[in-house]
Amino acid sequence: MELRAFEGEHTALVAGWASSAQEVLLLSGRDEYPFPADISTSWRTISDDIQAYLYFDGETPIAYGELWLDAEEDEVELARLILAPDLRGKGIGTEFVRALLAQALSAGYADIFLRVRPDNEPAIRAYLRVGFHSVAESLAAEWNAPQPINYTWLQYPTSS
Repeated sequence: MELRAFEGEHTALVAGWASSAQEVLLLSGRDEYPFPADISTSWRTISDDIQAYLYFDGETPIAYGELWLDAEEDEVELARLILAPDLRGKGIGTEFVRALLAQALSAGYADIFLRVRPDNEPAIRAYLRVGFHSVAESLAAEWNAPQPINYTWLQYPTSS
């Protein structure tokens, strides 16, 4: 398995992995189905602050995720992670998170976070297996204040 930079030619494939309105909501925060075209189009114009990746099994893309880099806050957020539907529940998501996490660690920021919908229990289990842990309730409350829902916020322990 290999992590590679995302290329726009795989946009439709990745968007198709969100096979229900609930999955679109988990990935994008928007309650629409099929996947909103304006979001998948924006993947083609990723900024320097966002690094998008595909996880490959040979030449087949099997997962997508982003690193949101914030130099001002000295942190990275793992975001918009999705796995091909036929591979879910087989431990590949945990492998993918580890690969994306290695990329995040190599970026050299002091903190690594992610947010996840509290009802996305399979994802939360995968993040905990990799070593993420819940942030303090007061910090989660502060970060959730401007959000549309109360996310579960997780942090990866770095050496910083």
